[in-house]
Amino acid sequence: MVKEAEGCKTMKYSDGDGVFEVRVNQGKPTLVPPAEDTAKGLYFLSNLDQNIAVVVRTIYCFKSEEKGNEMAGKVLMAALAKVLVYYYPLAGRLTFSSEGKLIVDCTGEGAVFVEAEAECRLEEIGDATKPDSATLGKLVYDIPGAKNILEVPPVVAQVTKFKCGGFVLGLCMNHCMFDGIGAMEFVNSWGEIARGLSLSVPPSLDRSILTARSPPQIEFQHHEFAEVDDVSGTSELYKEEMQYRSFCFDPKSLEKLKLKAMEDETLVKCTTFEALSGFVWRARTRALRFKPDQRSKLLFAVDGRPKFNPPLPKGYFGNGIVLTNSICPAGELVKNPVSFAVGLVQKAIKLVTDGYMRSAIDYFEATRARPSLSSTLLITTWSRLSFHKADLGWGEPSVSGPVALPEKEVILFLSHGNERKSINVLLGLPASAMKTFEELMKI
Repeated sequence: MVKEAEGCKTMKYSDGDGVFEVRVNQGKPTLVPPAEDTAKGLYFLSNLDQNIAVVVRTIYCFKSEEKGNEMAGKVLMAALAKVLVYYYPLAGRLTFSSEGKLIVDCTGEGAVFVEAEAECRLEEIGDATKPDSATLGKLVYDIPGAKNILEVPPVVAQVTKFKCGGFVLGLCMNHCMFDGIGAMEFVNSWGEIARGLSLSVPPSLDRSILTARSPPQIEFQHHEFAEVDDVSGTSELYKEEMQYRSFCFDPKSLEKLKLKAMEDETLVKCTTFEALSGFVWRARTRALRFKPDQRSKLLFAVDGRPKFNPPLPKGYFGNGIVLTNSICPAGELVKNPVSFAVGLVQKAIKLVTDGYMRSAIDYFEATRARPSLSSTLLITTWSRLSFHKADLGWGEPSVSGPVALPEKEVILFLSHGNERKSINVLLGLPASAMKTFEELMKI
């Protein structure tokens, strides 16, 4: 249920000369149901959806000096109603099935939509490419009094108009409804309808193709769920002040990193992702001062869509990603050259086959376990997602990305620059660890 309450939110930013306050005035939230009658009843979520039932907040900034923002709210609300006809589960509400698993009750209630106005120009909010919940969070609507994800509708949208004629679309969406690829397809479909076009990639709604086997067949070890003991006392380190930094790797730096990973000829080749992942995993492990016998775990998602047999259908509406992992004693990880860490990343990628993914689905069915983040680095890669191409009728966004890092264990890879060939690495660490990490980033 949406509480009809207007509010004024203030965000603070600094330009080096002092701290300024920006006021964002939010209007009343409105429910936007599908424009036509849609199917009712319960909608199945697969075990891959169950594992990542977290809310993800993103923003899309549109400068639109020429077109202006007067019609932004009206156009996007009307297009949202139409796109929800295709994506009708997003107009429902999350609940629990008789088995105690998340499921969608397709009530047709609708998405939540809020219009807001900021008392400043768009450029005054600061660097929107860096996740910052204190500032950018004001551009996304929070359901008042929501105690858990069941009380947050699958899609909550806020359109904030700025005095310069630009606007920001802030989205709050539940990851259990789709992964990054699915979310990107939804936003792009929304944009196509806003521009009067047909959907280029209609959603494929049947998630039962990822139903667990009966009985479950667990054929692999799934260390992604393993609880790693904190023998290094890292939890004490995290009592320090947290610092958040962004490290930009341009094409030249990325190529240098790949050459560094292959200089001892242990590896024949490696991708940018493999080199960067191994490099930051090793550096973060060292910066957190893990004891030599402390096991350090790496988690990251692999797109399973083409790896299933048969591959998932085009436009699959759901999570088609699978977490893969590597666990290594910290002493072994930091004493060896970076090629060692990169090699572990490559092995983790090779783990992901149809058999492994089906086994992971069955593992959850049998255990209901969720991946543990103890002594873990979770890398989330957005650099391959084309959120920056989401044209809602005002051209492509000048900036798009997440509002905040979801957990302290998460590092984000975001594409950067006009040609999207650089990668921003964003993370948070305790102050003393960040100082060490900054030194280790010099390649």
